[in-house]
Amino acid sequence: MTSRPGDFDDTVVLHTTAQGDPNATVVLPASQSTQPRERFDETVVLPASPLIAAGAPAPSPLTADPPAAPALSQSSPPAAPPAAPPPAAPPPAAPPPAAPPPAAGGQPGRQPESGSVVRNSAVMAAGSIVSRFTGLLRVAAIGAALGATFVNDDYQLAIALPNMVFELLVGGVLASVIVPTLVRRRKHDPDDGQAYAQRLLSLAAVALGVATALTVLAAPLITWAMARKASDVDRELITHLAYLILPALFFYGMAALCGALLNSRGHFAAPMFTPILNNLIVTATAGVFIMITAGEAVTPENITTAQLLTIGLGTTAGIVVQACGLIPALRRVGFRWKWRFDVRNLGLGELGRLSVWMLLFVVVSQVGVAVVLAIAKRVGGEGSAGATIFQNAFLVFMMAHGIVAVSVLTALMPRLSAAAADNRTKDLVAQLNSGLRLVSVVLVPITAAYLVLSRPLAVTLFNWGNFDHEAALRTAPVIAIAGLGLVPYAIMQLQQFAFYALRDTRTPAVLNVPVVALRVGLDLVFLWVLPATAVVTAMMGASGLSFVFGALVSITLLRRKLGYLGLRRVASALVKLVGAAAIAAVPTYLVIDGLRRLMGDDKLDSLVQLVLGGAVLLGLYYGLALLFRVAEVRDLTRMVRTRLGR
Repeated sequence: MTSRPGDFDDTVVLHTTAQGDPNATVVLPASQSTQPRERFDETVVLPASPLIAAGAPAPSPLTADPPAAPALSQSSPPAAPPAAPPPAAPPPAAPPPAAPPPAAGGQPGRQPESGSVVRNSAVMAAGSIVSRFTGLLRVAAIGAALGATFVNDDYQLAIALPNMVFELLVGGVLASVIVPTLVRRRKHDPDDGQAYAQRLLSLAAVALGVATALTVLAAPLITWAMARKASDVDRELITHLAYLILPALFFYGMAALCGALLNSRGHFAAPMFTPILNNLIVTATAGVFIMITAGEAVTPENITTAQLLTIGLGTTAGIVVQACGLIPALRRVGFRWKWRFDVRNLGLGELGRLSVWMLLFVVVSQVGVAVVLAIAKRVGGEGSAGATIFQNAFLVFMMAHGIVAVSVLTALMPRLSAAAADNRTKDLVAQLNSGLRLVSVVLVPITAAYLVLSRPLAVTLFNWGNFDHEAALRTAPVIAIAGLGLVPYAIMQLQQFAFYALRDTRTPAVLNVPVVALRVGLDLVFLWVLPATAVVTAMMGASGLSFVFGALVSITLLRRKLGYLGLRRVASALVKLVGAAAIAAVPTYLVIDGLRRLMGDDKLDSLVQLVLGGAVLLGLYYGLALLFRVAEVRDLTRMVRTRLGR
C-alpha cells in the first residue's frame, strides 16, 4: 500500500479535562512544513487511560480502561510510534496555523473539516469522561457493598492478581511494540496487515489460554506470596476469589490486543466505550450483593458461597462483556477472525528484541506493586487504612492523570518519534517542553484541589453503604498526599516517552530499578517506624518522592543525550502556576473550614463544600494565572473564546 503525499497533520485535539469543565478541548495547530510529507492523520484524537510506570499500583484490568496505545489516524494509515518510527517527521506545533503549502507534485495539503474535528473530539471526550465517572461509580458501589473491611481488602488483592499477570505477559509491550508493528504491517503488507493480525491474535489466544490456566492453578501459591502475613481465613477468601476472577485474564488480554488492532486502524471509540459496560456490570453486581446481604457487612468468616460467587463471577462477567463488545467494531473495520498458526511469519525474534527492555521495566514495576499491596493488606489487618483505601485514593490520582497527562502523552508520541527519526532535536525538545507546560497548567490546580478538598471529596465519593464515614475520613489524607505526585509523575512519564521516541527503551527500564527500589525501601521503613494508622498515607508519599526522583534523573539523562533542553521557560511557568495555586488554596481552605463548622460534614454538606470550594479555587487560580501572565493560560482562554464565538 503506497503512502500519500501531504502534511503530517493539521490539528491535535487534546482533551484536558479539569474540574468544573469536563468537556474542555484544546486544539493545538501544527505548523506546515515546506517539504512534502505523508499524511498520517488529520486529527489526533486521544484515548485517555492509565499508564503504569515506576511501580505505581495498577488499576485492575477488571476495573479500569485498557492500556493506552499511541493515538493514530482516524482517516488514513497511522504513524508508527517509537519501535517503528514513521518515515516522515511532524512539523513543530508552536507557530500559528497557516494555509498548507502544496505537496509534492503540486497537490495541496488538505485541511480537516472543522465539523470532523469537533465530532472526533466530542466522541473521545465523552468516552473518556463517562468511562472515568462510571469507574468511580463502580468503586463507590463496591465500597458500599463490602465496606473498608477485610473482605474488600481481600477483593482488592484478588482483582490485582490478573492485572499483574497481564502486565507481565502483554501490557508492557502493547503500546511500545505491538501497536507499532501492526501499524507497519498495515502500511506495507498487500492485504493491509490482515493475515499478520490474524496470526498475532491466534498465537495470543493460545498463549493467553495456557497462561490463564496455569495462573488459576497457581492461585494458592500467588495468594501466599501476596498475603503470607494474613490469617488463614483471609488467604482462603483471597484464593477463592482468585479462582473466580483469574479466568478474566484471558478476556482482558484479548480485549487489549483487539483494542490495539482497532487503534492501529484509526478507530478509538469502541476501546474507549466498552470499559463503560464493564463498569456498569460490576456496579450492578455490587447492587445484587447488597440485596442478598440486606446491606449488612460481611466478614471473611461469615461470607457465604452465594455471596462469594456473586462478587467473583460478576466481576469476571464485566471484563468478558468488555472484550466481546469489541467484536462489532472489529467487523466494521473489515477485520475477520481466522485461525492462523504459521507464526514464523510473525517475526517473533524482532518482537522479542524490541520487548526485552520493556519486560524488565514491567517486571520491576510489578515487584513494586506486589510490595505496596502486601504492606497495605498487612496494616489494614491491624485495624487502619488498608488496600481498599489505598486503591481508592490511587483511583482518584489516576482519574486526573489519565484524563490530562495521558491525553498529552498520546498526542505527543507520534510527533516526538518523527522528530527523533529526522534528527530534529530542537523540534523534539520544543514538543516536549510544550507538553510539560500544558500538563502543568491543568495538574497544578488539581493538586491544590486534592490537598484542600480531599475531605469533602472522599466523603462525597466513598461514604456510601458499608463504607462508613470514618473510612471516608481515613481516605482523605491519602488522596491529599497522592495529589502531590501528579505533576512529577507526569513529568517523569513525558521524559520516558522522549526516550521511547529516540528508540531507547533501555534507559527508562534501567532507571525504573532505582525508582522502584527507592519507593519499596521507603515503604518498608514506614512499615517499621510508623504506627499502622499512618503507613498507607506515608506509602502514598513514598510514591510521590519516587516520582520526583525519577523526574530529576530522567531530565539529567535526557540532557546528556540531547544537550540543551530549554527548561527555563517550563520552570518559570511551573513557578507561576504553583504560586497561583498556593495563593488560591488559602481562601479556599478558609471557606471549606467555615462551611464545615457551620454545616457539618455529612454527604450533602460535603458535596456543597466540594462544589463551592472547587469554584473558589479554580476561579482564583485562573485569575492569578492571568495576572502572572502565564502564556499557556492566555492561549487556552483565547481558544475557548474563539470557539464559543462560533
